[in-house]
Amino acid sequence: MDKDKITRRTALTCAAALPLGATLGGATRARAQDSQGPQVPRTYRVPLGDFEVTAMMTGTRTVPDPQGTFGMNASAEEFAEVSEAANIPTDKAQFFFTPTLVNTGNALILFDTGLDPAGIVAAVEAAGYAAEDVSHVVITHMHGDHIGGLSENGTPTFANAALLTGQEEWDHWSSAGNETFDGKVRPLEGSFSFLGNGAEVAPGITAVLAPGHTPGHMCFMLESGGKKLMLTADLANHYVWSVGKPDWEVRFDMDKELAASSRRKIFGTLAEDKTPFIGYHMPFPAIGYVKAEDDGFRYVPHSYQLLLS
Repeated sequence: MDKDKITRRTALTCAAALPLGATLGGATRARAQDSQGPQVPRTYRVPLGDFEVTAMMTGTRTVPDPQGTFGMNASAEEFAEVSEAANIPTDKAQFFFTPTLVNTGNALILFDTGLDPAGIVAAVEAAGYAAEDVSHVVITHMHGDHIGGLSENGTPTFANAALLTGQEEWDHWSSAGNETFDGKVRPLEGSFSFLGNGAEVAPGITAVLAPGHTPGHMCFMLESGGKKLMLTADLANHYVWSVGKPDWEVRFDMDKELAASSRRKIFGTLAEDKTPFIGYHMPFPAIGYVKAEDDGFRYVPHSYQLLLS
């Protein structure tokens, strides 16, 4: 056997076993690296029958004092107990903003537009499309984090897209005197079509009225090839403090009792049918299931179930 090969192999093996500093000559130390901070993926695509569904994260931020937003009618002790059981802190929460893109094969439909035009365009491009490819934009409700990317100074972000929203939602906000609505949505009024409960956006995509969060808040059921998935928008804003406790009041819910009723009704059906959903504010990629548990529901994050369908 070649002695040179033995010597080199032995040297490499010995070097691998030594501390890093020793391999660099003892006195030389490894250069410290600056940490780059936490990273969350921007897009996550799953098949649904003949559809492709892409969850897109357009933003995330840390918010202090979560009980100022969630569980407003719960005691501090109960809030702390539920949070501790889920291994999440009580002094801050992480918010996620997740519009969804649905490619039906005949249409490319965007549900909600995130916080601003630049963010939603970047998300659509990260998903492999261009803004001009979007054929429809559907607004589930008119809160700012859902309409923020719709337009800028009266110019639509998605120039080729038909615009749709719920009739009840439009009727409320068009007379509410809301600055964001008046700046982002009203200039495009002539381009909007309006949906009622049970209306079809496209074959296999049906509007489901789920009021409470706002007067005309809508979810959307997707169905293709015998597979179902619901876009629940802001039906629940947190996977523990809203899904797990559907009767806990949420500051952003305009009619808190009605919002709780909508959560129980829709999550009850999803749990019974084992239908997955995408929640706009769920931890990214925001896809999961619900299971009835105690007096509420337990959020079960998607792992790979839809990838095998």
